[in-house]
Amino acid sequence: MDKLILNEGSLGVVNVGLEAFTADLETQGVAVAQVAWKPPLDVDKKAVDIINKHYATLIEKANTEALKIINAGKPVLIGMGLAIDTIPGMHKDLILHAGPPITWDKMCGPMRGAVIGALIYERRASTPEEAEVLAASDEIKFEPCHEHGAVGPMAGIISASMPVFIIKNETYGNLSYATQNEGLGKVLRYGAYSPEVITRLRWMDDVLYPVMSRTIKHLGQIDLQSLIAQALHMGDEVHNRNRAGTSLLIRQLAPALLKTMENVEDTTAVLDFINGNDHFFLNLSMPACKAVLDAARNIPNSSIAVVMARNGTEFGVQLSGTGNKWFTGEALVPDALYFPGYSKADANPDIGDSAITETGGLGGFAIAAAPAIVQFVGGNASDALSYTESMYEICFSESVKYQIPALDFRGTPLGIDVVKVIDNNLVPIIDTGVAHKNPGVGQVGAGVVKAPVEPFIKAYEALAKTFV
Repeated sequence: MDKLILNEGSLGVVNVGLEAFTADLETQGVAVAQVAWKPPLDVDKKAVDIINKHYATLIEKANTEALKIINAGKPVLIGMGLAIDTIPGMHKDLILHAGPPITWDKMCGPMRGAVIGALIYERRASTPEEAEVLAASDEIKFEPCHEHGAVGPMAGIISASMPVFIIKNETYGNLSYATQNEGLGKVLRYGAYSPEVITRLRWMDDVLYPVMSRTIKHLGQIDLQSLIAQALHMGDEVHNRNRAGTSLLIRQLAPALLKTMENVEDTTAVLDFINGNDHFFLNLSMPACKAVLDAARNIPNSSIAVVMARNGTEFGVQLSGTGNKWFTGEALVPDALYFPGYSKADANPDIGDSAITETGGLGGFAIAAAPAIVQFVGGNASDALSYTESMYEICFSESVKYQIPALDFRGTPLGIDVVKVIDNNLVPIIDTGVAHKNPGVGQVGAGVVKAPVEPFIKAYEALAKTFV
């Protein structure tokens, strides 16, 4: 009988379980591979049985339909307008905010700061103290941007007089909206409301808005999908890095800016402002994703997430197959690189609608396309690749429009599947800016954060109930 010879080649160890075992073996010079496996998340057993019963039939069919709609979407910038004239349901006493619903008394510091700034900007208050009293009264109403077809980075505040971009999903006809990006540092979206912040906002009204509006009208529309696809090939992930996207946008705008110029000073000021604000394109990539994902709402049985959003207190998720219901959990503090003089102790929990980019297969899901971003959010280039590769495990499919050069032009992970999140015990990764926890301070860093598991467990269990 032949003997089994085990020593013909070098042997290694595959470890499934505690990583400490891997570390111990490595210190002894043993070749070891750690299997990245975790047991499924602990959810209601009845829900698991229901989902398992229907996944291969009804759920997969619904998800295929949802991904077909998402991949077919084509976001284009078609114009601008004032929020009160443009956003459905907007009125002078309404302030829209990032994330799931929240009341003034539960708002975090940066969101309160942004509301204060918005009320001063709207000339509804002349001091921060007056603004706080007004915000706490019944006169001012608060609702999520997402419930009005809009998105806002960080605090996400949109008030009646603010100019907004209008984005159309050319394939399905639905619209989305976002304000103009102020830049980094002490800005309204990070909760700052000093005089310089208000002055900048009013310049954006008086100069930036009319110049941009004329320019877009002259162009007719701008193909955002094409710009995003190109930006991914040039080192952006269009959430925390938008240098290429903003540069490509300037190339499209510049000839029309000159052709529609009413005076040299304003046109020059607008070009200087956009050129000096690498994040200007963020307020276009976000509503571009929003417009595409909204078209895939309300598909019965679908387990695909169409919204991830944070208000600085809670993290919220919405699924295609569960209507407009929010599933929430506590927002987490990002692991970040902090500006000099600040630390994690100063950071507010994760905040903003900008996770709509990750929901749309961009941002942290496409971070492998933007290895340079690790200089801003921490880590190294190999981490960027690992982040993206892990996100394929929780997505139903891949993008047919957005590709990652470093992965041989593979489509970005697309269609966050709450079932895969639960089964793989793996939550979405988001790269994000960090706001100071106190109102009025502004940005203090940038980093990476994992979504909390609680919203996904709630969404999973709610989806299961739709089959009962």
